[in-house]
Amino acid sequence: MLDNPLNSIFKTHKESTLFGRYINTEHITPLLKKHARNFKIEVIGQSVLEESIYSIKIGFGKKKILMWSQMHGNESTTTKSIFDLLNFFGNDSNSKSILKACTIVIVPILNPDGAKDYTRLNVNKIDLNRDAQNLTQPESRALRALYNKFKPHYCFNLHGQRTIFSAGSTSNSASLSFLSPAQDSNCTITDNRKVAMSLIVKINTMLQKELPNQVGIYDDTFNINCIGDTFQSFNVPTILFEAGHIANDYDREEVRRYVFKSYLTALNTITNDEIHLKDYREYLTIPQNEKLFFDVIIKNALYNNKLLDIAIQFQEKLIGDTVCFIPKVERIAKLNSFFAHKYLDANNSEVLDGDNNALTVGSEKDFVLINNAKFSLKLK
Repeated sequence: MLDNPLNSIFKTHKESTLFGRYINTEHITPLLKKHARNFKIEVIGQSVLEESIYSIKIGFGKKKILMWSQMHGNESTTTKSIFDLLNFFGNDSNSKSILKACTIVIVPILNPDGAKDYTRLNVNKIDLNRDAQNLTQPESRALRALYNKFKPHYCFNLHGQRTIFSAGSTSNSASLSFLSPAQDSNCTITDNRKVAMSLIVKINTMLQKELPNQVGIYDDTFNINCIGDTFQSFNVPTILFEAGHIANDYDREEVRRYVFKSYLTALNTITNDEIHLKDYREYLTIPQNEKLFFDVIIKNALYNNKLLDIAIQFQEKLIGDTVCFIPKVERIAKLNSFFAHKYLDANNSEVLDGDNNALTVGSEKDFVLINNAKFSLKLK
């Protein structure tokens, strides 16, 4: 791997047929057929609407890793990175050491109905990441059956996070976030959790070279209904991956590269036996995520004879086959403790909508008027 940097590997193996935020089973079916030449593709279950849930088995080593993506149907970045990873494993000699040491089973889309509708929940309006104990949904049961059959030594729980998160109480967006979930109500730092923490530290060390101070850690409050907490409680080191936001990367194509690199860093760490329990101390220094970001803040707006700030948050809506980002007024207040991915300055003037009315919380507006000048709130 040393003679082929991760960025070059990604550029070589990026799956060009997958782009943007809307990824469902229809998009990956041709790719599964392509990869069936090299890997074992199986149907592990059916969704509520009887869509197939697939698994992909790679490698033949003794170290077993289970990965699943799109448990939440609208969190697709990690799925794109999975298919970049599959291209690497199928076509690059640098992958041989991992394939020899590890057997990897990947579920690329656990929630195919939610992926098709671009929703977090499944078609029964159930959050699969709160169904780990009751197993009321066929998707949850499919993953548990796979887990029981495969008996993994490591689990990678792959998600995407909103643009609202900061890395600590800073103006740095949480471009990627991770968690070694708790495995008991006391959030005890067990040796099992330390293994997951060490993997995260290795990933963080890699990411800091290109994304300084843009990696966060999720709150580890214990919830046994969450799949990561459940698998961790089974004493299997489990890592939560969260693909976040990088400036102007609403299609999540840039962060996709970092997710790919994070996968390979973790897999190389496992392959090379570079896990060290003492790394947990460094893990504890990674800043915890806070919700300090809006997509747009209009500063210094005159509102009811007061100078306030107007926060805009994009609402993701599937229109046809395209995810559209609809600007919505989220808050009107002094927002000195918050940050934005884009700023406008009203310069002590009123901010009006297209009908010359003052903005109201909850309204959706594509543009605003400031001193009769029109400013777009939409993504370019």
